[in-house]
Amino acid sequence: MKTIMVIGAGQMGGGIAQVVAQAGYSVLLNDIKDEFVMKGMGIIEKNLNRRVEKGKLDAEEKNTILGRITKSTSLQDAVSADLVIEAAVENMAIKAQIFSQLDVICPEHTIFASNTSSIPITEIGSSTKRPDRVIGMHFMNPVPMMKLVEVIRGLATSDEVYKTIEKLSIDIGKTPVEVNDAPGFVSNRILIPMLNEAVRTLYRGIASVEDIDNVMKLGMNHPMGPLALADLIGLDTVLSIMETLHQNLGETYRPCPLLRKYVKAGWLGRKSGRGFYNYAT
Repeated sequence: MKTIMVIGAGQMGGGIAQVVAQAGYSVLLNDIKDEFVMKGMGIIEKNLNRRVEKGKLDAEEKNTILGRITKSTSLQDAVSADLVIEAAVENMAIKAQIFSQLDVICPEHTIFASNTSSIPITEIGSSTKRPDRVIGMHFMNPVPMMKLVEVIRGLATSDEVYKTIEKLSIDIGKTPVEVNDAPGFVSNRILIPMLNEAVRTLYRGIASVEDIDNVMKLGMNHPMGPLALADLIGLDTVLSIMETLHQNLGETYRPCPLLRKYVKAGWLGRKSGRGFYNYAT
């Protein structure tokens, strides 16, 4: 495996491109507009500059890593890719469209991986003619710092493809955990309902934002409170995952009305400047 295309140059896609390039692979960083790719490249360079300032990287190594990343705005560039890691918006119709196009463009050996946080890998695989070569690679945010990758087998994912992605995960400095295809996988099946319950606790007036977070930080030794974490993830992403869990697992997983209200208001957390906390000042 030499060339890896990452689709989506946002927070997750940019982070994935960075760690893959750091491990020595050639990377195609793809998005629908050049301005999105440039923004992603800017974040990667900023992250690498921070490592240089801390003495974890020298300037020459930084430039070498950046030199391994090629900007792309066309899926046709995937014709040279051995692996495609999709980190687009959490929407099944969009993912199906991307992978059905890639199915025609990519060589037969190309593996398709999705960074989806909740959409079934089996369903994504069904949008291609190579479901045995479709797998989940669910990275944690922020990707350069977090060690975990959930490697998710779809119903048809072959053992060969699983082993290849397991090895790649180790090569890029991550710890792979094997997960079978199920709503929310492991991480979000446990985490997102907890965040939703924190929102419900606020909605019912049981405690303030700060006090809810302090209970979990000081009482449960969590490094970050659930409402601050929801803001970091993005309330729209939290809602989207919760909707998937609700659809597949039943009424217990219904999103809190306050979460829906914040998303409709455009209060999405850190990325919009306002969520449960105000980041504008």
